[in-house]
Amino acid sequence: MNAKNKCSIVARITLFTGVVAAILSTLLAVVMMVAIHSLATGSLIREVHAISGRVAQKVEQYVQGYVELPGSQVRNIQIVDPRGQVVASTTALRGKPPMAEFGPGSQGSKQAVVCDGVFGADKCDIVVAQSARWHQLNWTVYASSPVVPWWIDPQFAGLLGGSAIILVVAVTYLANQIAIASLRPVGAIRRELDEINATCPGRRVPVPIGKCEISYLAKSINHTLTRLQGAMERQRQFAADASHDLRSPIAAMRAEVEDAMLASPEGTMNRTGRAVLSSLDRLEAIVSDLLTIAKLDAGAACNNDPVDLAELAEAECGRRHHVSKTIVCRLEPDVVVLGDRLRLGRLLTNLLDNAERHAESTITVSVQQADSNARGFPYGVAVLEVIDDGPGIELDKRELVFQRFARLDAARNKDAGGTGLGLAIARQIAEAHGGTLRIEDSDCGARFVLRLPRHRETDPHTQDPGQMSMT
Repeated sequence: MNAKNKCSIVARITLFTGVVAAILSTLLAVVMMVAIHSLATGSLIREVHAISGRVAQKVEQYVQGYVELPGSQVRNIQIVDPRGQVVASTTALRGKPPMAEFGPGSQGSKQAVVCDGVFGADKCDIVVAQSARWHQLNWTVYASSPVVPWWIDPQFAGLLGGSAIILVVAVTYLANQIAIASLRPVGAIRRELDEINATCPGRRVPVPIGKCEISYLAKSINHTLTRLQGAMERQRQFAADASHDLRSPIAAMRAEVEDAMLASPEGTMNRTGRAVLSSLDRLEAIVSDLLTIAKLDAGAACNNDPVDLAELAEAECGRRHHVSKTIVCRLEPDVVVLGDRLRLGRLLTNLLDNAERHAESTITVSVQQADSNARGFPYGVAVLEVIDDGPGIELDKRELVFQRFARLDAARNKDAGGTGLGLAIARQIAEAHGGTLRIEDSDCGARFVLRLPRHRETDPHTQDPGQMSMT
């Protein structure tokens, strides 16, 4: 993914607007500088023409050999006689040759820019040559003034540049705020979509007020969610109805096979009956799990009572005295959560059944509590772990085992009669109680970790975890 695709829409709009504003502000500043420079130069030329005209008029009215030259620090004047000799000049050019080599021409006046020369190195002046006639001879009056620099005036250039920068910053900031405000409904739609799942399909995204593209998008999303909800409800209803209706024929088939086995005690009949009963057991387990999933998907109401996870785990472990694996329990007392005891018991049963199928010799069950600042766990976390010493589960397949009817090759080899729904049901029960169920790293075997929100009335300071071992 390149850098362009990593940039957010708000950043793109802000960047684009800032670049365009900078270009336009620069062009505007340049145009203004050129225009004002042209106006200032034109005004200066007219002024120099006026000065040279006034001096030429005085030359033509020359009286008693004296003409007053109105020079200044930036205006220089020279009077040149018909022989090309400077007969009068302002103080800055006194003793210097004529400032220009061109004359007034046939029109009596001519202007040009003269660089270097009498003005000094790297200096340019606007020079106007004006014709003056005295005693039937043509005299020349030169008037000059330094050219207007491209920046016109340092203060003006600074003001114009500062204004351009302020304009770019203001336009960029406004564009950023407008983009954020315009896309704020998109953020609300995204957050709502992130929270919509199979347990709450009736939720809808907020529709912005007004007729705009985002409003039309929100309406389309809501229409799509409505259609998906209808399809999900029909699917759940079908699974529930099919699971419920399959129970009766399965029970009837079981009764027929058992009666046939009792009526015909031959060995062949018993072997056939046991094989059929085994298949019926698996079919019955699948139907039962499907019915449980259908109820969970439909969001069936459950109890919300305080449940001590340590007592629940101790009771479940106590019912497994017949298993061939060693069950080690490390139970911290008074780890209480709010939930449905039957469903949490089903979750723990499924985890222990899975551990029994894959453990080599030992299953470890632990219950403890921990502090947490994560969202959804305001009073801390109740942690239940089920660890087996089996081959474990590869990292890239840890989420696959929670999918419905997903069974790894190792699971199929160890237990061909499994349904592939136990872990999916366990995770769904955990999520329905506001918790999580994941497979985490372990030194040996698979480590299933259940995290549930602790009940707020639970004392956070408890005794040290107790230990007990069962076989």
